[in-house]
Amino acid sequence: MTSYVFITGGVVSSLGKGITSACLGAILEARGLKISMIKLDPYINVDPGTMSPFQHGEVFVTHDGTETDLDLGHYERFVRTAKGGRHSNFTTGRIYETVIRKERRGDYLGATVQVIPHITDEIKRSVEKGAGDADICLVEIGGTVGDIESLPFLEAIRQMGVELGHDRVVYVHLTLVPYISTASEIKTKPTQHSVKELRSIGIQPDILVCRSEQPLPLEQRKKIALFTNVQQKAVISAYDADDLYKIPGMMHEQGLDEIVARQLGLDLPPADLSEWDAIVEAKQNPSSEVDIAMVGKYMDLKDSYMSLVEALQHGGIHTRTRVNIHFIESRHIELQGTECLRGMDGIVVPGGFGDRGIEGKIETVRFARENGVPYLGICLGMQVAVIEAARNLAGLKGAMSTEFNKDTPHPVVALITEWQTGSGQVEQRDEASHLGGTMRLGAQPVTLAKGSLAAQSYGATQIEERHRHRYEVNNNYRARLEKAGLRFSGTSVDDLVEMVEIPGHPWFLASQFHPEFTSNPRDGHPLFTGFITAARHHHEGVLPKVREA
Repeated sequence: MTSYVFITGGVVSSLGKGITSACLGAILEARGLKISMIKLDPYINVDPGTMSPFQHGEVFVTHDGTETDLDLGHYERFVRTAKGGRHSNFTTGRIYETVIRKERRGDYLGATVQVIPHITDEIKRSVEKGAGDADICLVEIGGTVGDIESLPFLEAIRQMGVELGHDRVVYVHLTLVPYISTASEIKTKPTQHSVKELRSIGIQPDILVCRSEQPLPLEQRKKIALFTNVQQKAVISAYDADDLYKIPGMMHEQGLDEIVARQLGLDLPPADLSEWDAIVEAKQNPSSEVDIAMVGKYMDLKDSYMSLVEALQHGGIHTRTRVNIHFIESRHIELQGTECLRGMDGIVVPGGFGDRGIEGKIETVRFARENGVPYLGICLGMQVAVIEAARNLAGLKGAMSTEFNKDTPHPVVALITEWQTGSGQVEQRDEASHLGGTMRLGAQPVTLAKGSLAAQSYGATQIEERHRHRYEVNNNYRARLEKAGLRFSGTSVDDLVEMVEIPGHPWFLASQFHPEFTSNPRDGHPLFTGFITAARHHHEGVLPKVREA
C-alpha cells in the first residue's frame, strides 16, 4: 500500500522544491524503499513541450516519450527507482482537458461539472495512477502557496490526507528564511505567513524545510516551530551548498528521512549513502581540469540546458576532472568570429529549435573539426555537423536544413516526407509549433557500427537512447558525405542517421538523440565520460592515437 509525501512551497518560487524532493527520494531509496515521483504543475499548458526555454527552462523527455517539467530530470538523476513517464507529470491544462473530455462523453451523467469535486477527483486519480506500486510516492506541487492557480492541487492533496489518514500522508513545506544584511537579522516572518496561508486551506505541514544562505541557528528553529505548530526537530535547515550532491547527506544528518519514516510507521534499515559520499569526494579532489565551450542560443537561462550541464559534470566525476563550462551565445560567434573558442579543451553544441544563431553553430563545428578540438554535438548539434561537412568537405555550397531554409539547393537535413518524396514542399511552421505528430520522442534502439568511435565509447553496438526532434539527415546525401569524410556510425531500425563522426579527428562525435537525459551522477554516461577524457587529453597535450579512416 503506497504512502504519500506531498511537497509544497511558499514565499517565493525557485527555492528548490525539485531538488528537495529528489534528495528526500534518494535517502528513502537508500533505506530500501521503492520510490515513485510526480510533479503537479499549475500552468494551463497541457505539457511543457511548446513552452519557450527562456521562460520555462529545459523540457525533459522520459523513456516513454513524454515531454515533462525539468524537475523530472532531477528525480531520475537522484532516484534510480523513480522512472518517469506519462503518469509522472500533470498540468492544470492536462487535468482540465481530461475532465472536459469526460463531460463531452457524458461520463458525469449530466451533472454540473465543478472544480470540487470533479477537478480535484481527477487530480487524486492522476496521483494514485502515477504512484504505481511504489512504497512511497513523493508528489511535488509547483508554484507557491497563495497562488490562485495552485488551489485545486492543494485542495486535492488536503482531501487525500483526510481520506488516507495521517499514517499514510506526510506534508513537507519548503519556505524561505531570508537574512537582512542591513539589520544583521534572520527573518522568520515570511515562513510564519507562508504556513498560515497553507493552514488556511486546511493543510498543517508536518515538516518545514527552510531555505537560507547559512545553517539556521537553533534560536530561529525554535521560533519557527513555536509559531507554525511544527515539532522543532522537523524544522530542517536547507542552507546553500557548494555542491548539489552534498544535499542528501545534509538532509539525512538532520533526520529528514527518519521523521518521514516514523510518521508513516516504517521500520527501515539505516541509509547507505556511500555512493553519494564517493561522488562528493570525487568532485572535491579532481586530478585535472578542462574548459568546455557550450555554444547555444538559450544562454541567458542556464536551466535551458540543465540535464546537459549535469551530464558534463557527471563526466567530470567519473574521470576526476573539474569541468569548467563556458556558455557562449552562437550569435556572438556569428558577429565576432571563433576567437572565443581558442583555449577550449572541448566544444559542445546542444539541441535547439529555430534559426537564430545557426550559422554561428556551423562555424563552431568547423573550428572544432579543423583545430582538432574534441567535439560533442547533440540533436541540432549533430545536424549542424552534417551541414558543415556538406559545405566544407563535400563542397555542397549552400547546404542547409529545410527547417532554416526551405529553398536550400542541398537539403542535407529535412523532414522525412521531403527527402523521401523529393517534393520540396515545406510546411510553414513557427518555432513553437515543432511538436507535431511527426516528432520522434522517447527511447528508441540504435545500432552502432563496429569499430567506430561511437561503439568504442559505449562498449556496445546496440544501445537505446531518448529522442526529441522532427528533422532528419537526408539519406539521399549519405553516400556523398561519407565519401567526403563523414562517417555515419549510428542508425535507427528504419535506417535513419543517429550518430556521425569524423575518422582521424582526435574525438569528434555527434548524436541525433539526447544522451544527457539518461546520465546520472552515480553511473555517469559513456558519451560524456569519453568526451571529458578526450578534453583532458587535449588539455594535457596528450592526444589519443589517430584512428584509421
